[in-house]
This record gives sequence, structure tokens and C-alpha cells, in this order.
Amino acid sequence: MKTLSLALCVLALNAPLTMAQTTHSSTDHSTMDHSNMTMSAEKMEGAVHTKAIVNSFGGGTANVSHEPIPDIGWPAMTMDLTLLPDAKMMGEVAQGDAVTLMLIKGDDGMYAIGAIMPE
Repeated sequence: MKTLSLALCVLALNAPLTMAQTTHSSTDHSTMDHSNMTMSAEKMEGAVHTKAIVNSFGGGTANVSHEPIPDIGWPAMTMDLTLLPDAKMMGEVAQGDAVTLMLIKGDDGMYAIGAIMPE
């Protein structure tokens, strides 16, 4: 079940990219500046996912109450997590909503939100 959930999250996260590629296929991307991209494929591969409730957003962070995350040894807790500058919002998300978070481990060893998908 965990593998299926992960696969569905990956598919959901790739759907907008696939749509962008098909709807903008005539665009020349060779001159685009990619220097500000912080969510590399390598970092996405090591991402962890958890279900959470969004308590609030503010100042580049989201305060969430998440389930235990055994993959990284975290118990269930309420905490502020940084939103990556290029974090993907996979739909409308508001305070009190149940979501799935994709957490990306930064070079500093800290986890940040790379994507949020409503349940």
C-alpha cells in the first residue's frame, strides 16, 4: 500500500509537468535559466511522504500536524516546515485541510516541503 501511495504521488506530481511539455512543445527551452531550481531529480528521488493537517501558512513556512514518518525516524508531531521556493501546490489548500506532503532533504540535512497535495 505504501508503494502504491508513493507511486500515485509521483504520478500526480508529474502530471503538470507532462501537461506543460505537451502544451508548450513548440517553446525553445535551450535558453531558459535553470539556476534557481532547487528541487533536483536526485532530491525528489530521496523524498519522503506523509499525511498531515495544515494548521497555518506564513513567512515561507507551513505549520502542520503530521503522522509518524518512520523513513526518517520522526514521530507524529506539530511543527513548522519551510516551503521550498518552488514547492508545488497540487490543488487548493487551506488551513485545516488534510494533505499529503512531499518532504525534500536539503544539503543542510533539514527537510522542507517540496509539494503539497490535498487529500
